[in-house]
Amino acid sequence: MSATIVPENNLHYPVLLKEVLSIISPQNGGTFIDCTFGQGGYSKKILQFPKAKVIAFDRDQRSKLIADKLKKKFKDRFEFFNRKFSEIDNIKTSDQIKGIIFDLGFSYSQIKDPSIGLSFNHKGKLNMKMGLNKFSAQDIIKNLSANELEKIFKYYGEEKHSKMISKKIVKERKYKEILTEDLVDIINLTKKNYTKKNKSTKIFQALRILVNNEISELILGLSKSSNLISNNGVIAVVSFHSIEDKICKFFFNEISSLRKVSRYLPINNFNDVSFNLIKKKPITPSITEIEKNAPSRSAKLRAVKRSGTNKIDTGFIFQKFKFLLEIEKITSKL
Repeated sequence: MSATIVPENNLHYPVLLKEVLSIISPQNGGTFIDCTFGQGGYSKKILQFPKAKVIAFDRDQRSKLIADKLKKKFKDRFEFFNRKFSEIDNIKTSDQIKGIIFDLGFSYSQIKDPSIGLSFNHKGKLNMKMGLNKFSAQDIIKNLSANELEKIFKYYGEEKHSKMISKKIVKERKYKEILTEDLVDIINLTKKNYTKKNKSTKIFQALRILVNNEISELILGLSKSSNLISNNGVIAVVSFHSIEDKICKFFFNEISSLRKVSRYLPINNFNDVSFNLIKKKPITPSITEIEKNAPSRSAKLRAVKRSGTNKIDTGFIFQKFKFLLEIEKITSKL
């Protein structure tokens, strides 16, 4: 989970930029946290406002090259950490945090880098590590059982053919190491009557999510952000697939005034509203933006605004998505 997917002729195009800026209002000044710095699209725009400061995170070491240039230009108004955004609560600042931004896509340069191995069009060893990882997609395919692979593909990729594909992988790996092109062949042969654009999309999504612990990262990031953001501050999330959006939608609804009573929140918090939804429905890209940047068509922006100073118990989100978090534990033996 790093920077936004972008077209080849515009490597620094952040999705829904105008909409995000409109929501967080950097023109009024304040300190903002860019949780997914990537190529710096959001941070650069925020820093154009002279009273705004940015604290940026990214797990990809290569983002530091861009961050170093921004640091030279903006000095005291910009700080970068090569860390996962689940560590957002470890920053030491006395500033009031006016906005926290998550862009859960990834950049064109990351997709095209064969060493990362995000694309099913590449050849060679499976990887998919976005930075600060403990294992690769190759480790998953090589070592996990058919049942474990099936669970990963079913719940992280929402793949209907997960059982057949998993069995085929385990069978084929007895004879050779499964490389990227081999996995694509297995998927293509298993999903013979599949008519959508690319048969491998969901399997590769599932592997990427697990390799980078994207579920726990998002849940931890949202949970910690809700108690880090200042009164009247905004948390904004741009997501690109249904699992991310489902988690974000649930969390924002639960902590906002949209849900007056929730079975997930403690009784003494029912009338203790801490956030308000910016909009009930997600904000999506305009036709003009989609024409300029086709991958943005799947983007959804959700945001909430802090309306109090009370601390909230966010244990409910871990309980709600426990079954997804449990899948990550499968990799403990890798």
